[in-house]
Amino acid sequence: MVTKLFPEIDRVYFIEKYTLIHILKGSGSIQVDFENYFDWQDKAIYLEKGQYIKFLSEDFVVRKIEFPDETMFRNKDVRVLFKHLISLGYIDFAECSDCKSFLDKSIFSQDTGKIIDISSQQWYWQNPFQASKTEYRIIFDVKEVIDEQFPNNLTNSDVVKLINENGMDAQTLVHKKIGVSINKLLAKKRLVESKRKVAFTDKNIQEISYEIGFKDAAYFNKVFKNATGSTPSEFRKNFEFKERDTFVQDILDLIKSHHTEQRSLEFYANKMNLAVKTLSKKTRNKLNTSLGQLIRSELISSSKISLAEDRPIQEIAYQMGFEESNHFSNFFKHHTGKTPSEFKSEKYNF
Repeated sequence: MVTKLFPEIDRVYFIEKYTLIHILKGSGSIQVDFENYFDWQDKAIYLEKGQYIKFLSEDFVVRKIEFPDETMFRNKDVRVLFKHLISLGYIDFAECSDCKSFLDKSIFSQDTGKIIDISSQQWYWQNPFQASKTEYRIIFDVKEVIDEQFPNNLTNSDVVKLINENGMDAQTLVHKKIGVSINKLLAKKRLVESKRKVAFTDKNIQEISYEIGFKDAAYFNKVFKNATGSTPSEFRKNFEFKERDTFVQDILDLIKSHHTEQRSLEFYANKMNLAVKTLSKKTRNKLNTSLGQLIRSELISSSKISLAEDRPIQEIAYQMGFEESNHFSNFFKHHTGKTPSEFKSEKYNF
């Protein structure tokens, strides 16, 4: 089913079917499974059942495509789109003109299977982990085992025993291609599921700790606080899933209005009538990111809009509050991986 969505700011949208999110318009960041993403532009975002997405700005317009036929997701080549090793599986339109072309022509189309085929082929072509197809299948076998067995206190060797290795060392392969150990993937999965149960259910913390695989609730509290900076009870209170206040809207509106001339945390703290330390902590708790990152994200978003309009780089640099255009260029490349000129060139060649 294809629908057009005008999402509310900071509202949790639960994913109930395998879903493609195509952002047609918007600024700011999005949040998926407690992680904030700032570089979502020009991407098709794939989310699987059980995940959630939040839009941290009020101007988003989104096309949501839900896929009713679940048999296609048993295909090992298709699952990479939805069972990614990070929270966000995506296809970059700059690398996949066929994907962009299909979506541009299919605003009201119900023939959604084709975009799955195009995207899965493109994902392997983009080859983000520089692996062979056989290696990818082993990596995602590991991911599936972790997703299914994470509460059962598995060790590295337990995971490997549950995988058809095809003669390869799964532990070495995962570490070499992904850059993290199986143990860290297990820990990350447990943490995400812990946050999900704490934020979105009314279960008591002891019950959650047992469901996640901890025999000792006190130890669960300690692990959770070490990873998040908050106890489970504090995290639940700060997330405020059901009753949202105006803080998120207020701070994002301030940043949107003043990001080109104000980088000072003191400025935003004064505007919010809070101490800098209090504002920084509340921003981290509410948005899972820093105030400085939000300001930088807004600068990058505004810069990309101006670059796409073919405005001179020097003019954009001054507009964004940089005294020298080379300072702006260095800032833009540091946070996007491309110079402003390279970004403009990609837009023209697309």
